[in-house]
Amino acid sequence: MNYRGAVYTWLITGCVMVLMMVVVGGITRLTQSGLSMVRWEPIIGTLPPLTEEKWQQEFEAYQATPEYKVYNNHFSLDDFKGIYFWEYVHRLLGRIVGLVFLIPAIFFWRKGAFDGRMKKQVVIIFFGGLFQGVLGWYMVKSGLVDRPHVSHFRLAAHLSTALALAAYIFWVSLEWKPFKQIHAPEIRKWSIGLLVVLGIQIVYGAFVAGLKAGKMYNTFPKMGRTWFPNEITTAFDIHGWMAVIENGIPIQLIHRYLAYLVVGMVVWVAWSIYKKHKGLQPAALLLVALVTVQFLLGVFTLLYAVPVSLGVLHQLGAVFLLLGVIYLIKKTSRVTGNKATKPAEATQALAY
Repeated sequence: MNYRGAVYTWLITGCVMVLMMVVVGGITRLTQSGLSMVRWEPIIGTLPPLTEEKWQQEFEAYQATPEYKVYNNHFSLDDFKGIYFWEYVHRLLGRIVGLVFLIPAIFFWRKGAFDGRMKKQVVIIFFGGLFQGVLGWYMVKSGLVDRPHVSHFRLAAHLSTALALAAYIFWVSLEWKPFKQIHAPEIRKWSIGLLVVLGIQIVYGAFVAGLKAGKMYNTFPKMGRTWFPNEITTAFDIHGWMAVIENGIPIQLIHRYLAYLVVGMVVWVAWSIYKKHKGLQPAALLLVALVTVQFLLGVFTLLYAVPVSLGVLHQLGAVFLLLGVIYLIKKTSRVTGNKATKPAEATQALAY
């Protein structure tokens, strides 16, 4: 039996659900909900508190945290339930994603739908998901000890690995979807470079989020009245060169100018495609549209001091731009394919 279509649907579903987790994670962060659940209970934590007694126990555990003592000591139980909701949904969605991936994977594996290469890819995805869950708790734990906020380094690691997992699942799914690939090594080389720069930009976006640097200098295109604020010198005096990863002011500056670089690289790739590769023009148009929307979302998110709606949309825009670049790299790669059918049939399918 040919499982090509079913495997593709399963992988795309998994990718979409990981992206849903990223969105809910963004809402959790922006609503200051991430430190509301002080224990990591992968199995028994599936159900929320179901009685007032259980809710009171959870609230008392939260009252012992630095976040409650410093920022939220005015909270009532109802206030606590409000922030608990988003963190609970985030963790519950993670469990659902695991099941959505694991159960069909076992089925397809037993039915012989996977070749050796796909089996390795499935194992990578599985352990990538497990690692993401552990890393999420490691991030939360950093805000439960002596500081009322999570480490921006751990936040960046958690977000980056989530997006890397989604990108990898999307990459693998494209091997199960017949589409025409075009030999364009120079475009592929530039696209890989764009992917690297975009990855750095995403990490700096997470640094901005973790340090709340998006609430500094809510002006555009200048930072306040100047292109390079005087406070940057002070930041380097305090932190040395580590200021580029530890201080919110230079981090926001870097995030701004990396955005210009990403836009410039996308325009260059699109222009190169239009000169030589007509078959890639739809992908180029998509990439230009995505980077334009993402840039504008970034500007308005900054100008309005990171409201939840714009912050989440900006994060989601980064995801779609990332997947757009992944698609272009795959489109310009050598023809490959997992053998959901016989080898000859798979080769023929990829030639469509």
